[in-house]
Amino acid sequence: MLIFRICLQGAYRDDNGKPVVLECVREAERRIAGNLNMEYLPMGGSVKMVEETLKLAYGENSELIKEKRIAAVQALSGTGACRLFADFQKRFCPDSQIYIPVPTWANHHNIWRDAQVPQKTYHYYHPESKGLHFAAMIDDIKNAPNGSFFLLHACAHNPTGVDPSEEQWREISHHIKAKGHFAFFDMAYQGFASGDPEKDAKAIRIFLEDGHHIGIAQSYAKNMGLYGQRVGCLSVLCEDEKQAVAVKSQLQQLARPMYSNPPVHGALIVSTILSDPDLKKQWLKEVKVMADRIIGMRTALRGNLEKLGSPLSWQHITNQIGMFCYSGLTPEQVDRLTNEFHIYMTRNGRISMAGVTTGNVEYLANAIHEVTK
Repeated sequence: MLIFRICLQGAYRDDNGKPVVLECVREAERRIAGNLNMEYLPMGGSVKMVEETLKLAYGENSELIKEKRIAAVQALSGTGACRLFADFQKRFCPDSQIYIPVPTWANHHNIWRDAQVPQKTYHYYHPESKGLHFAAMIDDIKNAPNGSFFLLHACAHNPTGVDPSEEQWREISHHIKAKGHFAFFDMAYQGFASGDPEKDAKAIRIFLEDGHHIGIAQSYAKNMGLYGQRVGCLSVLCEDEKQAVAVKSQLQQLARPMYSNPPVHGALIVSTILSDPDLKKQWLKEVKVMADRIIGMRTALRGNLEKLGSPLSWQHITNQIGMFCYSGLTPEQVDRLTNEFHIYMTRNGRISMAGVTTGNVEYLANAIHEVTK
């Protein structure tokens, strides 16, 4: 008898369920090997990597970059960027608080808690529709004290996969600006959500058009598959170049007692890929392949459930985007999937679509149908 063991947690796998190293990463490593030293980076990290990373977030020809208004440092992936910003917030805005969406990536709460920043929450996910609780979210933005900090997921919201539409992002931006709030974007999935890094940065570009000062945490764990290299970037858009110099100096002072300086190898991989037109083109192609495979698995899972005659609506599987699907399964149903079908996911029903393959999607659909019918 064939027994499946499906682990639906948060790292990309190919259609055979195997970890993936991108070809552009392999080529970058070949170029790096034996040709570069492994000396310490400065406290702010690789200047070249940071420069290329800012172009992805703010735009290839961003005037803000040309005007040197962005304070940016290399960080220990997205987690490290968030933590560095949380400590910056605590030190320079000690009476402020952070508004975090319900739900969010669980580690967000740990990060701001350990930085001793008071947390409040705002409405985001609507369980009944399995979509965005937009009206309640806007009300929370309006009712928050002026000058509050808001944590926003730039794209592919984790854990729900529910993103605002472009029109909704414009309204969110308008109300945050009207209240003088500060928007901090966690962008862990740029390119990985839609397959197009420009499209996935749309929320950030809207806020920039509207004249916000923002912060951004960026990570290359998902979109380059550099999970274990811990490569990321923290940036803060400032009033002018003078302020940006001061802010960067303070970010480096915060980093110094934490980890002194960031690791070099992952930064070399990223800067090698993004600064070489051919390698960057290859990366864009490969990240689209990953995103398209996940989108295809969403379609297949929904199709199999509907083919089984499930009385439930599974439209949310294809409406959501990115690595994760907020399935709507209860903790008890998740426990049955684990105990009876050897399918493993977090108990809030979050499925990592990266773990779904053409070889197991039918089995997964049958199991979900069995526990929900």
